[in-house]
Amino acid sequence: MRFVDEATIIVRSGKGGSGSASLKRAKNLPKGGPDGGDGGKGGDVIFRASTRLLTLYDFRVRSMFEAENGVNGKGQDKYGRGGEDLVIEVPVGTMLLEEDGEGGEPALLVDLSRADQEFVACPGGIGGRGNLHFKTSTNRAPKHAEPGRPGMEKRLHLKLKVMADAGLLGLPNAGKSTFLSGVSAARPKIAAYPFTTLVPNLGVVEDAGGRRLVIADIPGLIEGASQGLGLGYQFLKHVERTRFLVHILSGEDADPENPEAGYAMLNEELRVFDAELAAKPQIRVINKIDILDAARLEALRANAPADVLFVSALTGEGLPELLAEMWRRYEAMSPPEPEAADVGAEQHPAEEDEA
Repeated sequence: MRFVDEATIIVRSGKGGSGSASLKRAKNLPKGGPDGGDGGKGGDVIFRASTRLLTLYDFRVRSMFEAENGVNGKGQDKYGRGGEDLVIEVPVGTMLLEEDGEGGEPALLVDLSRADQEFVACPGGIGGRGNLHFKTSTNRAPKHAEPGRPGMEKRLHLKLKVMADAGLLGLPNAGKSTFLSGVSAARPKIAAYPFTTLVPNLGVVEDAGGRRLVIADIPGLIEGASQGLGLGYQFLKHVERTRFLVHILSGEDADPENPEAGYAMLNEELRVFDAELAAKPQIRVINKIDILDAARLEALRANAPADVLFVSALTGEGLPELLAEMWRRYEAMSPPEPEAADVGAEQHPAEEDEA
């Protein structure tokens, strides 16, 4: 399945059923009377964020979604059934934007950034009232009823931004995919040529306590990525939601006299694309130390800042230290746990609901 992170669709809620204008017909009721039931409400169009999906591919295959209409009311006080809601699942991290049809910027309706979060994009039309609602002292046999209200139609632009705790940043062939496959169950494509990774890959690292650290391998960036060169412009947005970045530099590309300079180019691309993105905390890493000769490695270690970590994603050397630092950043940037409720306070939610 292709990775698709944008799609445009049309959604339409259900039309409300019409009320009935029926009059009673019975031998013991010669003058009869109104007995028309109400029409049912049309179905809503509801979006739900799901961890089961990773791409918007399905919305390139199908672009029209309609909820069920409400059923018309009938005589003998029979109310029409409400139309079934249409629940559309989208990946966690999907933003819904409504297009105005006049070429303006789409307006953000909701950012579905939490699993199982729901949003009613189009409420269904209200059902019409039957004629039994219109009986009065002067009009005991009303012959009119209300039509159902129409449903709502919207043209929506879906935009997916990958949800991850850490984003792997680096030039093509920096070894990000190898690192991801070494610390998680992810199996990205790995080869010795540029742009092996053509779509963001997600990996999950779980510790003994059950905590999960989600890592996104962003396709290789090059100079000019913020202007659309290479693959970067398409995927830079996917690191906007990460808590911190792991900036990986290949030891082959690092300058032994000034290793820190190797990070400057991509940091500038981040700054040009989004200043807030460039300000995200970074863990700086020099990878592929297993293929460096002793003199080059010694020079890199001597001239690199103290916070730069040296690893070999292929052999595993240095990975435990890198993962430990990633967990430390994760803990430092995680929101505090909510305080426990006062166990001495009596709460009666059922009674409150009844009230």
